[in-house]
Amino acid sequence: MEFKNIKTFLKVAELRNFSKAAEKLGYSQSAVTIQIQQLERELGVQLFERIGKGAALTEEGQSFVFYANEVLGAAEKAKESIRKGREGTELRDISGQLRIGSVESVATALLPGLLMRYHKLCPGVEILVHTAGRDELLERIRSNRLDLFFNLEKKAHYPGMERKLLKEERIIFIAPASGEQTDPELNTRLRSGKISAREMSRLPFALTERGESYRYELERLLAESDAEIHSQLEIANTETIVHMVEEGFGLSFLPAFSAAKAIEAGKVFEVETELPSVYMWSQLFYHKNKWISPQMEVFLGVAEEYFSQCGG
Repeated sequence: MEFKNIKTFLKVAELRNFSKAAEKLGYSQSAVTIQIQQLERELGVQLFERIGKGAALTEEGQSFVFYANEVLGAAEKAKESIRKGREGTELRDISGQLRIGSVESVATALLPGLLMRYHKLCPGVEILVHTAGRDELLERIRSNRLDLFFNLEKKAHYPGMERKLLKEERIIFIAPASGEQTDPELNTRLRSGKISAREMSRLPFALTERGESYRYELERLLAESDAEIHSQLEIANTETIVHMVEEGFGLSFLPAFSAAKAIEAGKVFEVETELPSVYMWSQLFYHKNKWISPQMEVFLGVAEEYFSQCGG
């Protein structure tokens, strides 16, 4: 099985088009077709459905995407190992890439401290962080375009994935300590007792991405109370959200650790509500058939230690 055929397969799988893949690779379209046919003969399966000018992956083709990426990755790791040697390698000598995917709001809130601790141990590793929606990131794990998927959500199990639970986190409502709310009576209620979902729906909110992680859980709980929050600011960066709340923009719903410094400084305060308490788990996922590289193995260990000590 030739590496060039595998590379061609991955490019066609990415672009879903033989002619576009040929253009990107600098081949003729006939050369691409021949390479794919050679690969299909070797594997004994059809990898693509040729529909018009497009090329859709068959079920066997979708499965092969992961292994094709693994083969090419293993080849590169083998070259690197031969050049540098792994016997007795110190952490500082570990090199290569580590590809991590995360929803942007989770990445900005949880990854910086963890990545800094890892970088101090393995400064030779190139860390690539990709942000996207959960479904897209899971697909990248399945196709071996990412090594790890880091998220904050309810305990989850995904087919074909290994999971490492790191730490349970509490998600809270926060409001500005300045008291600059649209309704003075509601501001008094925010400080004096548990407010209802309907009362919250009258207030301005700054929230993270719709349909992701704790934002999704908030929407689910509100729907059960026949209420809805209309976000007046939607942004993935949790630090920005906390600053907006400090300045009196409105309320937000964030992990407690994101607002901890602002609460301690007296710039925001936690709001008690009648909704059930929400807890999420920081979790790492990777493909069950993934070869655990040295850089990935160290990261898994650092993440476990980091969250057990400081929670992010």
